[in-house]
Amino acid sequence: MNPEKTINPPSGFAVLIVFLALLVIAALCFWAGEEPIGAMLAIIGFVFLLPGLVVVNPNESKVLTLFGKYLGTVKKDGFFWVNPFTVKRKVSLRAFNLNGQQLKVNDSIGNPIEIAAVIVWQIKDTAAAVFAVENYIQYVNIQSEAAVRHLANSFPYDNLEDETAAITLRGGAEQVSSMLEKELNERLDRAGIEVLEARISHLAYAPEIAHSMLQVQQASAIIAARKLIVEGAVGMVEMALNKLSEKNIVELDEERKAAMVSNLLVVLCGDKAVNPVVNTGTLYH
Repeated sequence: MNPEKTINPPSGFAVLIVFLALLVIAALCFWAGEEPIGAMLAIIGFVFLLPGLVVVNPNESKVLTLFGKYLGTVKKDGFFWVNPFTVKRKVSLRAFNLNGQQLKVNDSIGNPIEIAAVIVWQIKDTAAAVFAVENYIQYVNIQSEAAVRHLANSFPYDNLEDETAAITLRGGAEQVSSMLEKELNERLDRAGIEVLEARISHLAYAPEIAHSMLQVQQASAIIAARKLIVEGAVGMVEMALNKLSEKNIVELDEERKAAMVSNLLVVLCGDKAVNPVVNTGTLYH
């Protein structure tokens, strides 16, 4: 593969002046009846001077080849003159955005998911982009899709089914994006392309299991909430019994303590309002 070679050709303004001067002289020759000389000067201007003039815009480059041989790349913006027989291919050095399409793949535990990524990339080696691959834009699209699929297959969507997972697609956004960017740079290095940023732009369960997984998430949330409520209720019951005992408000045997604990837990852990029954008799009736 040809390594990139940056060249700085001479300014094209001097050549443009010479070209215009030749046209004026050729016109005078035709007017004076010296048609062969005028024709020769016109041919020199249009064949050897004018085709070599090239304009390079900011953040663009021109890759030059002469009879199949790579001569170099003009990266400096301006007006230049190069060998008129060279083939000049424009290659943009600007940053490109790739908004990847939504892909339906399986995560590491087999759940079908939908995933898409946004990738920002630019060409760092024009020779590799032009000569190492057939079409560098198509190459970026295909390799990006392959990298996103590989990433989705490597991690679970979340840790509902795999509680031991250290990284998940939903919970480890920064780590996942960093790994995606690294893999893309490795894949696209052959084409002289550098990935500036890669982010997951869409992530969801596939429609056929989305409802079931939503129910699983809701059940997990309910279980976590109930666990917190029970822990708090146990602490409140313990505090109530300790306060009653410290201040000698009432003496309760083990049976009454058990009944009190049961009643308090029902009140504190229930998800509906409780209607208490007021005892107007003695403590034990």
